[in-house]
Amino acid sequence: MNNNTTLNPEEPASTASERATLPARRILVVDDDFFIRQLSAKALVRSGYKVDASEDGEAAWEALHANSYDLLITDNNMPKLSGVELIRKMRSASMALPVILASGTIPAEELNLQLAATLPKPFSGDELLETVSNVLRAAECACEQIKPLPGRRNHPPAVALQM
Repeated sequence: MNNNTTLNPEEPASTASERATLPARRILVVDDDFFIRQLSAKALVRSGYKVDASEDGEAAWEALHANSYDLLITDNNMPKLSGVELIRKMRSASMALPVILASGTIPAEELNLQLAATLPKPFSGDELLETVSNVLRAAECACEQIKPLPGRRNHPPAVALQM
């Protein structure tokens, strides 16, 4: 059974043309509360993001293996697989995806989870959009910093071994 929902943006022509030069960022929203999941997803879609939504950490784990995402937004207290357990599985699998933990209670172990941000519940749509924008901007800047210099190869030069 697939517990994931994909939402596609329906933008007015003016905003769609403004975004034509930028590829839409893909976000996975995970929350067992139907209304929070839907409201968050709709706010993100209205802002031009492509959004998939999962109702628990187990469904999200499957989605992470089936699709490529730019950001994960997850609740913590969920059935089957909590947000913290989901993040730990991601990190164990070397998934470097930025994560926003959106929860009523932020666990003490958050420091060890390599979170991009936390978003305490309840939050407004504006707070969600601002946090997402800041995290994606920071992730983009980090990627730009690690790109090779023009004319350089993507791998280190070969080293000749002296025998």
